[in-house]
Amino acid sequence: MTRPVTLFTGQWADLPLTEMASKAASFGYEGLELACWGDHFDVLQGSDSKDYCQGQLKILEQNGLHCWAISNHLVGQAVCDRIDERHKEILPARVWGDGDEEGVHQRAAAEMMYTAKAAENMGVSVVNGFTGSSIWDKWYFFPPTGQHVVNEGFDDFAKRWGPILDVFQEHGVKFALEVHPSEIAYDLFTAQRALEAIGHHPSFGFNFDPSHLLWQGIDPARFIDRFADRIFHVHMKDVSVRLDGERGILGSHLSFGDHNRGWDFRSVGRGDVEFEEIIRALNRAGYTGPLSVEWEDAEMDRDFGAKEACEYVRSIDFPTTETIVDDAFRTEARD
Repeated sequence: MTRPVTLFTGQWADLPLTEMASKAASFGYEGLELACWGDHFDVLQGSDSKDYCQGQLKILEQNGLHCWAISNHLVGQAVCDRIDERHKEILPARVWGDGDEEGVHQRAAAEMMYTAKAAENMGVSVVNGFTGSSIWDKWYFFPPTGQHVVNEGFDDFAKRWGPILDVFQEHGVKFALEVHPSEIAYDLFTAQRALEAIGHHPSFGFNFDPSHLLWQGIDPARFIDRFADRIFHVHMKDVSVRLDGERGILGSHLSFGDHNRGWDFRSVGRGDVEFEEIIRALNRAGYTGPLSVEWEDAEMDRDFGAKEACEYVRSIDFPTTETIVDDAFRTEARD
């Protein structure tokens, strides 16, 4: 059996869930990965009321859709980040409060704990999201940056996320960090270090997204092989790398969609990600969860792209087999 193909609703948070669910069904999706912003899923209502959760699920069911995961990237980002005015644009007012950094950290952590309970009430076992990082701005070691500074950053992550993950465990829910620039884990080695910092907490793993790895020069399939037992969810997202002697790998402080960027996101199947190798790695890992399209392409109509992406992902997925091909040549196989 192939895996269900779902759509992450973050890029459609401007639409009410009723409209989004109808669109996704018409595109051919089997489910939605609900963003915890806009109209799609309210964490406080979800944690407080199973009736609210049933209402959201009913909207999906009326369109023949299911939900395997919810995502709270925006609030998770504020748990460890150095807080500035940019966060005010993405956070609920109740989390931003007066903008005092430590207060924002604490309110964001509390909201992530509510998210675990809300997920349980929704009947889903995975919450995707970000962690933020107090040391992301120190990735380039100048002015000279000692390892003690890096250690403090990972210690801060463990201190802030340890209690959150304990709540996730109490509710039988896993947190899947989307390994991503600006997070505590943004590549293979920092992912390993994050796992170690959190004591390999059973509720901590990864939302695998190849688009954030490939432009860094990392083979996404190797990430799956390394962390096979920690792949809790999968985003299908593509990226095009266009280094031509002028364009730079760091993006040149250019907005997404600017043709002078050295890399940019593409509709799934139209970039440089080798998705067949990813499917084979997921099969080796025994991953049976959804393949969730995170659609992003600054030069394409989103409805066109989402429909095309659904068809593409379904076409490339395939189940593994326990049959050894050469067994067909053995005499005993014909007896």
